[in-house]
Amino acid sequence: MTHRVVHWGTGNVGRHALAGVLADPRLELVGVHVSGPDKAGRDAADLAGTGTATGILATTDADDILALRPDCVVYTAMTDNRLMEALADLRMLLSAGINVVASAPVFLQYPWHVLPADLLDPVEQAAAQGGSSLFVNGIDPGFANDLLPLALLGTCRSVEQVRCLEIVDYSTYDNPAVMFDIMGFGRPIDQTPLLLQPGVLSLAWGSVVRQLAAGLDIELDSVTQNYERLPAPETFDIASGTIPAGTAAALRFEVRGMVGDRAVTVLEHVTRLRADLAPDWPHPARTGGSYRIEVTGEPHYTLDLAMFSDHGDHNHASLVGTAMRLVNAVPAVIAAAPGIRTTLDLPLITGSGLAAPERRPSADTA
Repeated sequence: MTHRVVHWGTGNVGRHALAGVLADPRLELVGVHVSGPDKAGRDAADLAGTGTATGILATTDADDILALRPDCVVYTAMTDNRLMEALADLRMLLSAGINVVASAPVFLQYPWHVLPADLLDPVEQAAAQGGSSLFVNGIDPGFANDLLPLALLGTCRSVEQVRCLEIVDYSTYDNPAVMFDIMGFGRPIDQTPLLLQPGVLSLAWGSVVRQLAAGLDIELDSVTQNYERLPAPETFDIASGTIPAGTAAALRFEVRGMVGDRAVTVLEHVTRLRADLAPDWPHPARTGGSYRIEVTGEPHYTLDLAMFSDHGDHNHASLVGTAMRLVNAVPAVIAAAPGIRTTLDLPLITGSGLAAPERRPSADTA
């Protein structure tokens, strides 16, 4: 059975997801939504970098998308700086009876006790009204800190703590809005960026520690956050721009799910803009970056997931992984019961059909 799909958003993640939709024989691309006039009217293949025209032209008009009545929308639009607009997009699609797989807003990975009722209830009501399903996932939040740790926990006799780490050099990640405005790199250390405002880390990654707690069938008493930043020793350039000497160049933070005074579920990020910064912080398993899961219990586990690609570096590989986690989930989300679905709800997504000769090496041109 072929599912009619619309793709929404063609940025860093979106262009890879769009290429994945075009390459998947289970999916029929019927429309593309873009955010600006510079992309409107362009062929889907042009936006995905696949080279073979599809005849499907991008639009900025949401009504055009609704009129197509797709089975599912792959939603990869930027949300960090347009949160309310993104939630409005999701409510509109869900209430119209359209299933959605999305890379953000990330707190919808597992929003209960994370998102306030005035933001969560309308999303759940829209899904109920339309009889539609929503799955928000990717790599992080997503596969690296839900499916992988939950699988490990299923082999334990007892668990004291599960910790999920992202340890990544972001110097090749080209998104100035995220790097400078949201994460605060290249900005004075005494300025607090959006990401580090009180409660924001716990909102963005509270879904991770809450879902892990749900998998362990425990109630958290609280969710706490802390962070540390280090300055650039001298001025240097990254893909997104220039990092002046003395400005923020390394960030380490934790979001902790607490039972009493004990951290049971922990999300930790270690983000550098150069490999030589913060030498005493955790280092990746492979040059550039990796994800790590540490389980303290019986038995103990350390699992490292290193990402790389024939078409680019570790950041490129993570973007592809984020995109394809969504695209490959489309059939399962369409078949799922209405509502916000999580990794705890969906069947194992195995990559069915990806080994077919026509899927290799696919249309990813980096």
